[in-house]
Amino acid sequence: MHASEHRIATSVLIIGTGGSGLRAAIELAERGVDVLAVGKRPKADAHTSLAAGGINAALATMDPEDTWQQHAADTLKESYLLANPETVRIVAQGAARGIEDLERYGMPFAREQDGRISQRFFGAHTYRRTAYAGDYTGLEIQRTLINRATQLGVPILDSVYITRLLVRDNAVFGAYGFDLTDGSRYVIHADAVILAAGGHTRIWRRTSSRRDENTGDSFRLAVLAGCRIRDPELVQFHPSGLISPENAAGTLVSEAARGEGGILRNHLGERFMSRYDPERMELSTRDRVSLAAYTEIKEGRGTPDGGVWLDVSHLPRQTIMTRLPRVYQTLLELQMLDITQQPIEIAPTAHYSMGGVWVRAEDHGTDVEGLWAIGEAASGLHGANRLGGNSLIELLVFGRIVGQAAAEYSAGLDAQRRSAEALGAARAEVDELLAADGPENVRALQRAVRDIMTEHAGVVRDESGLRKGLAELSAVEDRMAEIGVHPDIAGFQDLAHAFDLKSAVLAARATIETALERRETRGCHNRSDYPELDPSLQVNLVWSGPGQVERQAIPPVPDEIAGLMREVSTVGKLVE
Repeated sequence: MHASEHRIATSVLIIGTGGSGLRAAIELAERGVDVLAVGKRPKADAHTSLAAGGINAALATMDPEDTWQQHAADTLKESYLLANPETVRIVAQGAARGIEDLERYGMPFAREQDGRISQRFFGAHTYRRTAYAGDYTGLEIQRTLINRATQLGVPILDSVYITRLLVRDNAVFGAYGFDLTDGSRYVIHADAVILAAGGHTRIWRRTSSRRDENTGDSFRLAVLAGCRIRDPELVQFHPSGLISPENAAGTLVSEAARGEGGILRNHLGERFMSRYDPERMELSTRDRVSLAAYTEIKEGRGTPDGGVWLDVSHLPRQTIMTRLPRVYQTLLELQMLDITQQPIEIAPTAHYSMGGVWVRAEDHGTDVEGLWAIGEAASGLHGANRLGGNSLIELLVFGRIVGQAAAEYSAGLDAQRRSAEALGAARAEVDELLAADGPENVRALQRAVRDIMTEHAGVVRDESGLRKGLAELSAVEDRMAEIGVHPDIAGFQDLAHAFDLKSAVLAARATIETALERRETRGCHNRSDYPELDPSLQVNLVWSGPGQVERQAIPPVPDEIAGLMREVSTVGKLVE
């Protein structure tokens, strides 16, 4: 063992300190179970804090006729029938309790005059069921959860990068990692592990994730441990990400900007949505607006920098300042642009991984004993298009359920068997990278992966492009054997980037191989060579390693929910 190796033992280890990881930690701490949460970035800066729009629950505070069954029906409809009906039922039915939990922890929801929680329309919802706090909902949820975790004394290790899950005989017994500042190692022994480390949208060139997050860590940790990945090809592209400055490319302009009356134009000044959805125009669904903008840019009607214009300058200044304060502030800071006077240059941006680690619907357990996955790391709720506001409620519902399941599993273990071999392999992997002194630059290879994915597996895909993408990806994998890793006095970021790259290429391969297999157009997945929906592909695609893709049937929708599924008008609704 290394001299600088910290050894920690805990009942339950949580990897990731965003909303889902913290909610699970709170559940465990409230049950008196020993828990440790580990994050590679500061907890106050977790990805959850970027979620602007709101959080869904059929509270019926504004529309008394709303029910959890209708919420479930809207979710399944929007998923293009690829969501798991049982997962959907659990989230829709448990949503009100999730909101109550947040209230109990002190969440400052927007309220009506009489004290009811205010709710607004989003996307394809039949009724108003999105609770919010200004356009900072995710930030407030993250703050609220951090406060509650602090009250309970939950230990949180910031800036530790987990490189491997430790597994013996298909049962997890902990994880291995290193400190991003001083490079010291961590061996964490645990009865149970909860994977809450996000998605893989950072492997595209423009993404709403910040640098060095969502590079597919969850995918790689899970697959190396013996899990499978479900539907990695189903990635939601948000219609409005900024193009510049380069270091903030992909930063979201909230869809509230379109909800409040913003207009989309191409470089010729045409209001192009009339070609794609003349009824709903700018209030169409996320996948449609992204496809429209992508098509305009691809066919040469975009701006010189490859974008389109989103204009709110015709709206009253008062509306912009009260309804879109965050958008106004962001553009002023990043571009010194005043949106009350000038249009915003935007393009579609990779936003959300709707697929993820394969989990059981009822408790989010994986193929490995003692290992669970939650939040954007998991799969099953969103199918081929996510209903705006569902990602935040999913964190609360399954954070609670998985916390409970892990607590019971830990309490029921009579002994835990460890493996010196598994630990040795994890240790050797880090040693080997630290000793790597080749000519290839990790950052350059990361950029190569992002270029491949953007070019060949972006908003629109086809067979020849995807095959070309696979060939280029193989070349990057070959070059990875020659990388150089050089930690310096400022820290071990270089080592972290090398692991980010390993995750990115695995996630990229999973995505391209399943995208090739899904020979149809459904929701977020557009195949120009297969423009129609294929009923025989109403299945989940499950990836278990290079070249291994299998189809999995989806359980039928229960009658009480199927009867409520219908086309929903999005006129006058925010499409977040």
